[in-house]
Amino acid sequence: MTRILVVDDEPQILRALRINLRARGYDVEVAATGAAALRAAASHPPDLVVLDLGLPDIDGTEVILGLRGWTNVPIIVLSGRAGSEDKVAALDAGADDYVTKPFGVDELLARIRAVTRRLHAAADPAAATVRVGRHTVDLAARTITRDDDGGDVKLTPTQWAVLDKLLRNPGKLVSQRQLLHDVWGPEYQHETNYLRQYLAQLRRKLEDDPARPRHLITEPGMGYRFRP
Repeated sequence: MTRILVVDDEPQILRALRINLRARGYDVEVAATGAAALRAAASHPPDLVVLDLGLPDIDGTEVILGLRGWTNVPIIVLSGRAGSEDKVAALDAGADDYVTKPFGVDELLARIRAVTRRLHAAADPAAATVRVGRHTVDLAARTITRDDDGGDVKLTPTQWAVLDKLLRNPGKLVSQRQLLHDVWGPEYQHETNYLRQYLAQLRRKLEDDPARPRHLITEPGMGYRFRP
């Protein structure tokens, strides 16, 4: 059973989500503060986190950073902040999706299903390994190893989904629309800011010079390309 940690300081939202998610077979734990959320995640690691940004003690972005310090659990932000800067900050901190309040339960459930599909997507064992600069990427095992020190590079489930799509199409242009559709779903056709943030994150982790990428290439106005 998928375990979801819901973090929000509005009691009516916590109650509504707990009832709706449990009715659909999810195991639900709730927290009303950032500190309580971090404690709950550490003591009983969830499979997915639904997180409000406007918490009374710690800003939700700080909670994301705190979680990302030790876990790659998918995080869906649920917030009344509709500005693009807030979305960018949350995605850059490591969130996997962003839902703006007020929201419909059906919309949130669709986002949860999409993130869960990415998390449990089966890797193609025939893909073997791919070289990205000084890194060896094993798409089946979901591991990335640096050649220089042998250290591992950690990715979130959504970062893996984006990278996987590009690396399985070496040299080919993968359009923005195709990436958004295949990674997030058909309802995300216009969320190109998601792609900018995730490609920036991947370049920081895999490129020698993220400002001048050699392997994860942007084709302006069209999409992205993996150059072996």
